[in-house]
Amino acid sequence: MGYESFDIYANEYDSWFIENSNVLETEVKLVASCLNNAGKVLSIGCGSGLFEKIIADKYGILVKDGIEPSAAMAEIARKRGMEVTVGTGEETDYGVEKYDTVLFNGCPCYMQDLGLALRKAYEALRKGGKVVVIDVPKESAYGLLYNLALSTGSWEHPLLEGCVPMMPYPIELVKQAKWRTTAEKINLIEEAGFMELEFSQTLTAAPCYSHKTVEEPVKGYDKGSYVAIVAYKK
Repeated sequence: MGYESFDIYANEYDSWFIENSNVLETEVKLVASCLNNAGKVLSIGCGSGLFEKIIADKYGILVKDGIEPSAAMAEIARKRGMEVTVGTGEETDYGVEKYDTVLFNGCPCYMQDLGLALRKAYEALRKGGKVVVIDVPKESAYGLLYNLALSTGSWEHPLLEGCVPMMPYPIELVKQAKWRTTAEKINLIEEAGFMELEFSQTLTAAPCYSHKTVEEPVKGYDKGSYVAIVAYKK
C-alpha cells in the first residue's frame, strides 16, 4: 500500500482531529486508559505523534519511540519530541524483548499484514508485556459508514445524506484503509501468541452525533466505533 496520501495530507490529518475536538478527546481517553503501567512503549504507525503528545501532556504517559511509514508525518512527530523510524509496521525491526507495551492506535486498517506486525510485537515485548490494538471495527457504525463512502467514492452521495459526521474523515485517507472485524483481529492476536484479551470501546453514538459530546470508554466491543484490544505476552 502506498502512503503518499499521508505525506500530502499530513497537516490536514492533524487539523481534522483538532477541529473534531470531542472525537479526538474521546479517542485519547480510550488510548490512555489502555496505557496504565505501560512502561517503555513503542507506537506503531504513530502518525504525527498527536495522540502521543496529548497523552504525555494530559496523562503523564510517555510514548517516546515510534515507527511511521509517512516521512511527512514522522517529521511532525519528531518535532513533538518522539524518536521515529520511517518504515512500515511489517518491514521495520522492532527489536527483541525491548518494550513493555507495543501500541497500534488507528493503524491496523492501513496494514496489509497485521499478523506479521503482531508477531514482531510479540518478539519485541518483554515477558508480561502487552500489545494494545485500537481501531475502527469493520462491523461498527463508523466502519460501515466508511465502507459505504469508499464504495460510492464520495461523502456527497445521496445514500449518505444526513448520516455523515459533521466533519468527515478525508476521503483520500478512507480510500487507503481496509477495516477488519473485531473477530478477525482477535484471531490474529491469538495466533501471534498473546493471551488474556481485554476489550474496551468508545464512540458509541451514531457518527453524525459523535461530535456533540466527549465519551468515557466502557468495557466490551459490541457497540463502539473505536475498540481497544489489550493482550499479554506470558
